[in-house]
Amino acid sequence: MIDAAHAIAHNKIILIDHRVVITGSFNFSKAAEESNAENLLIIRDNSLIFAQYSLNFAEHQKHAQPYEGGANL
Repeated sequence: MIDAAHAIAHNKIILIDHRVVITGSFNFSKAAEESNAENLLIIRDNSLIFAQYSLNFAEHQKHAQPYEGGANL
């Protein structure tokens, strides 16, 4: 999804199985893995935090558009 409603949509979150939130600056790239100063936070089994992240994601998704580009991201 493309969130064009903001100058930069820089949120990095992964929501897993209604119980795990992964967030932080980490870009899941080779540079992030090998060269950058990054942070990554994994939050497990905290339903309140999961709900807050999930709600925030849903709010952004309401105004986001499907990505229609090619496979070369």
